[in-house]
Amino acid sequence: MTSLMLKEARSAAEHVALQLSQDRERYAELGQRLRAAPPSSILTVARGSSDHAANYCAYLIMARLGRIVASLPLSLVTLNKAPLIARDALAIAISQSGQSPDVIEPIRYFRDSGATTVALVNDIASPLADTAEWALPLHAGAELSVAATKSFITSLVAAARFTAHWQDDPAFLAAIEALPQALTAATELDWSPAIDVLAPSSRIMVVGRGISLPLALESALKFKETSAIQAEAFSGAEIKHGPMALIDEGYPLLIFATRGPTQAGLLKLADEMRGRGAKVLLAAPADVAARDLTLPVAATPDLDPIVAIQAFYVMAAQLSVARGMDPDQPRHLSKVTKTQ
Repeated sequence: MTSLMLKEARSAAEHVALQLSQDRERYAELGQRLRAAPPSSILTVARGSSDHAANYCAYLIMARLGRIVASLPLSLVTLNKAPLIARDALAIAISQSGQSPDVIEPIRYFRDSGATTVALVNDIASPLADTAEWALPLHAGAELSVAATKSFITSLVAAARFTAHWQDDPAFLAAIEALPQALTAATELDWSPAIDVLAPSSRIMVVGRGISLPLALESALKFKETSAIQAEAFSGAEIKHGPMALIDEGYPLLIFATRGPTQAGLLKLADEMRGRGAKVLLAAPADVAARDLTLPVAATPDLDPIVAIQAFYVMAAQLSVARGMDPDQPRHLSKVTKTQ
């Protein structure tokens, strides 16, 4: 029987196509407003998988627009009641449910304090959508599996659309329009070598860098959620600063070497870790001969993480079943997490 997680992951392309057909004027209006009145500071507000999507959003804004973005420690608002100066700031919340108080309260605080507030949210009738000035629906549909898949992918797409409209970049917008076809192709890739390595494993280190670091963070979370594997995510630039001490003979290592300036260093790291006896799963595009897993590519490298996580999700759902688990019912977890 096919899991809900696998069904929902494979449906991402159709939901991305739906999102791309909607809200174009709203995105364009928001982009024009931000160009006319650039924010004094930019913060992301999110938890869990949505925070990994926020990391991707932040990377795009910094790389393409040159604006510094920080992740807000939510407890500064919810618990510390810190007197943050929010006037003329931009606060970007990302959420599937739009229900968590520790995401809603900061957006309320920032809006009341004179900031521009944006919510990329799947449930457009949620409290978060009501609280933000600009609510942009993800159009992922109802997500029944506890592990987020299609809502994460649609969050990444919404983040890319937001950035492209702010930048007013027709080429980037055109590249985004090609994502449904690329996502469909990504679901067909064979990542069974990863299942062979990881089905008996109890631990793994997941590595990315730059735009692929959010991939590593999200993948490590899914390994923990759906397969009960102790997974840690690191930047390829940080792995030699301490995490290296964990790596011994046969230690599994998944490295996301997406296209771009960080790829060469990650390929070199894969070679070095193999030399140390690690069981390396190098995920790289088809032109990298040393790859163990083929990474799909999008119309531009900045969109590669979106199609890469699609390939990973299909494998992760299958891995959970191979380990005798139910990816739709992770232990001790629920679909909506409410923290303060």
